[in-house]
Amino acid sequence: MIDINIVRNNPNVLKKSLEKRQMDPSVVDTLSKLDITWRAKLTEAEELKAERNKASKAIGKTKDKAEREEKIAEMRKVGDRISALDEEVKVVEKEMNDLIATIPNILDENVPFGKDENDNVVVRQVGEIPAFDFKPQPHWDLGPALGIMDFEQGVKITGSRFYVLSGAGARLQRALIQWMLDLHRRQGYLEKYTPFMVKADTLFASGQLPKFENNLYHDHEEDLWMVPTAEVPLTGIHMGDFLEYETLPRRYTAYTPCFRREKMSAGRDVRGIKRGHQFDKVEMYIFSKPEESEQELEKMVADAEETCKQLGLTYRILQLCTGDMGFNSAISYDVEVWAPGCGEWLEVSSVSNVTDFQARRANIKYKDENGKKDFVHTLNGSGLGMPRTLIGVMETFQQADGSIIVPDVLKPWMGGLEVIEPEK
Repeated sequence: MIDINIVRNNPNVLKKSLEKRQMDPSVVDTLSKLDITWRAKLTEAEELKAERNKASKAIGKTKDKAEREEKIAEMRKVGDRISALDEEVKVVEKEMNDLIATIPNILDENVPFGKDENDNVVVRQVGEIPAFDFKPQPHWDLGPALGIMDFEQGVKITGSRFYVLSGAGARLQRALIQWMLDLHRRQGYLEKYTPFMVKADTLFASGQLPKFENNLYHDHEEDLWMVPTAEVPLTGIHMGDFLEYETLPRRYTAYTPCFRREKMSAGRDVRGIKRGHQFDKVEMYIFSKPEESEQELEKMVADAEETCKQLGLTYRILQLCTGDMGFNSAISYDVEVWAPGCGEWLEVSSVSNVTDFQARRANIKYKDENGKKDFVHTLNGSGLGMPRTLIGVMETFQQADGSIIVPDVLKPWMGGLEVIEPEK
């Protein structure tokens, strides 16, 4: 959530940020007018309450009955005005809060300008595009041929955009998740197991509501929401908490299934398992001192990058431009792996410094060395996301006969299995 003091004291910073995001900056003027109205009504109500308190003391000392009755009548009118103002303050305050909740984070000055994803900047590529002496298959052919991926069963069970992994396919996905959690633990993250359903307050705190309500699955009877990412419950762990300065940074990692109402465009990402309504993801999350969040961002990018490196995947790091930034993010980097069968780069992680945006919504504070209270900074990143990491492994390590070599780091979680071959 944006600090209202920015609207009051430096609105052009927010307007400029919105313009870079290709958004209408006039919302800042609307918010400013609401804030002025809210403060004026609040001030008037407080002044009248002070006047009423002063008059009440005077009435108590007034001996003349007629004079006392007259003052009491006057204060009834003041009381009615106070009641009306209190209600008006609540209405304007709600309107103001509802509006500010829709405004995205202020962009870091180092975010490159661009209109959309086509203007993202490639920071570096690690590894060469793999060369094959045969035509590599896409996973949607490779998986079914091996008997480890079934699209028809997914459609039968649930519907389109669902699938079933079987045998070594299911085990490979599980191995990736377990290996990544252990890797992040070695990198300094504390593993958490969190609920897969959360309250609306938790989604608001993490910046998912109200912006992404139409993309979330909601149990209306219990008023619980399926998590779209572990970022949500990890934010919620410290909602309303006061974190000790000495305990920062706090680095967490967690696995969750993720549920999203993906809006698939016709002809894009419709084949295979690149995009669906349910997927698995390992998340990294950091609660940081503000002065250290930039270096924590560098660490998180490096930690996500290390997963690709150890898996032996060709990958690249992109810095997102202003027109492709997420709602919560001040600055973001994507990690993409090359999928030889699909013939394209697939995003497996997006790493972001959210600064104090989520902490304001979640009311997560700390006290610095000088005793000053302030909001922490939060950072999040996938480490990594399925099923695209699974796609990258399957397509990169496929052989001419359709088998798949298991990456060395995953073999302990695959029971020593070295090659995934067709079911006999």
